[in-house]
Amino acid sequence: MVTARLLLVLALLAGPAFGQTSPLGSGLAEPPAQPVAPLSDPLDRAGLPQAEPGAGAAAAPAPDTAAVAPVSPAPAGGHGDLVTIVSQAHWLVQAVMALLAFAALVALTVWLHKTVEFALARRRLAQALRLVGNATTLDEAARAMDGTRGPGAEMARAAAQEMALALDDPALLTGTRDRTRLLLERIEAGAALRLRAGTGVLGSIAATAPFIGLFGTVFGIMNSFIAIADSGTTSLAVVAPGIAEALLATAIGLAAAIPAVLIHNLLSRRLAGYRHRMTDLAAALEALQSRALDRAVAQGRGA
Repeated sequence: MVTARLLLVLALLAGPAFGQTSPLGSGLAEPPAQPVAPLSDPLDRAGLPQAEPGAGAAAAPAPDTAAVAPVSPAPAGGHGDLVTIVSQAHWLVQAVMALLAFAALVALTVWLHKTVEFALARRRLAQALRLVGNATTLDEAARAMDGTRGPGAEMARAAAQEMALALDDPALLTGTRDRTRLLLERIEAGAALRLRAGTGVLGSIAATAPFIGLFGTVFGIMNSFIAIADSGTTSLAVVAPGIAEALLATAIGLAAAIPAVLIHNLLSRRLAGYRHRMTDLAAALEALQSRALDRAVAQGRGA
């Protein structure tokens, strides 16, 4: 027993000497570490001032907003409307625009004139068709057309006159139908030609206006490149006026060509309808003349 106690005491004394923890003292709490006092020097090792605790982002200096000057809007240029663009354009581009504007005016004038002319011609033709349709003989149709104007009246008088010549000379009865058809076709072609007069201008405007506008476009772009070469800068303030002139010339060319095409197609359809009704009138007159010829042959005049 005495020996065991001596060994235990020696083990307790040898543990701290060799840096080992005593098995009996492992459950004992170690003394708390002493807090390190902060440095009294406000400068760190680099010599910079230390930020005080709790300052954070609020202590950062605010930006100087007074030093930033407000941005004022750029002054408006002198090319904001179409009138200004036209007035400041090159004289050749202005001439192209004036020519295209005149072409558009001509197209509208032709449209108004032909609209009135077609209305009058169709009304006269409708009257002639009604009178011929109500007649039972060629002489009655010719008398009903007396005092009227237009190609319908001319066709009725031509058919009656050719029939009268055949009745006076029975030798002419054989070729009366052919001669009458030729006369009616000539009258119909003349009426269509008079109505078609002036529509060729619309075709010319529709075909040439885009190319005239393209010429103004090319010249305006060429002016833009010349302005770039003279000023030595590619700023939009130098290039934009010439490009605006070019695009405006193209726009006016299209504005003149598109209505011309539409008006030309409209008048062509009206002319085709008018000629169709003229053919109906000619067929009605030929039918009346054919009956008169058959009666004459039946009465023995063609012998």
